[in-house]
Amino acid sequence: MTTQLTLKEHLCQLEKNLLQPGIRTSPEELEKYLENDFFEFGSSGKVLYNNGIEAGGIGIVKMTLSNFEIHQLSTNVVLTTYRIYNEVKMQHSLRSSIWKFSDGKWKMFFHQGTPTQSQ
Repeated sequence: MTTQLTLKEHLCQLEKNLLQPGIRTSPEELEKYLENDFFEFGSSGKVLYNNGIEAGGIGIVKMTLSNFEIHQLSTNVVLTTYRIYNEVKMQHSLRSSIWKFSDGKWKMFFHQGTPTQSQ
């Protein structure tokens, strides 16, 4: 596997990729990032499962990611934590994701967004 700094940079880039319209609006692209049994507790309060993603994907967002950190849970499992600022809703949220490494790639297993105040 990669060094800690490289792993942090790699997972941060994967999280940023998931904010891009071309990935968010394509179930085929999302499949490259999400485990088959992926689920999310969204900042909206809704629960999303991978098998519930519709043809239009998960929608376009304009968000800024900051304060990214990783927390190694095991050799092949990492918790990422960070802050998001939704530029459209003008809302801050705390985010966490669990990423699993298998078959030579990292895929997201779980994600949660929790609304919060600005820093």
